Amino acid sequence: MTRIIAGAAGSLSLAVPRSGTRPTSDRVREAIFSALEARDAIDGSVVLDLYAGSGALGLESASRGAAEVVLVERAKPAADVCRRNADAVTRAIGRGAARIRVVVKPVAGYLETAQAGVDLAFIDPPYDLEERAVARDLELLAPLLAPDATIVVERSSRSPEPSWPDGIELERRRDYGETTLWWAVAAVSGQPTRPSQPE
Repeated sequence: MTRIIAGAAGSLSLAVPRSGTRPTSDRVREAIFSALEARDAIDGSVVLDLYAGSGALGLESASRGAAEVVLVERAKPAADVCRRNADAVTRAIGRGAARIRVVVKPVAGYLETAQAGVDLAFIDPPYDLEERAVARDLELLAPLLAPDATIVVERSSRSPEPSWPDGIELERRRDYGETTLWWAVAAVSGQPTRPSQPE
């Protein structure tokens, strides 16, 4: 089991798929959401949780005031867990809860037809997913981003830096043991990409 850390559904337990997923640790989620709240990136936002697993990242966003959350998970057993968790979070929040949708599709297939206006995107694929697949996801995501959008990519600390497409600019890297978070933002047209800033 894992749990919602804070917000309207804080402390609510979430189910985790029995296999095939790698839940983000509480320590890493706390770091992610502390940084997101510091930049006021959650309240009222449209959130994509790609490779959702249990949906914990997207549902944490819903608990903290996101307006709309889409959980994308291709594996039906994990998607079923996402639905149960989403229902529990919606009940816990009550009136004014985010619109939460679970999409059972490969990430690339979803992004090819998704609507623009994404404010916050989490990309947390299996660590063994090929880098070219991550690059393709980022390429498809770029035109969907709102001007001030934030992107958080979670990878193994042994994985190389993702390949950033036009429209997405690296902001910083943060390491947490075996996990690396790559923070990026929707690029401002004509502005140079900032170099990586290892911690």
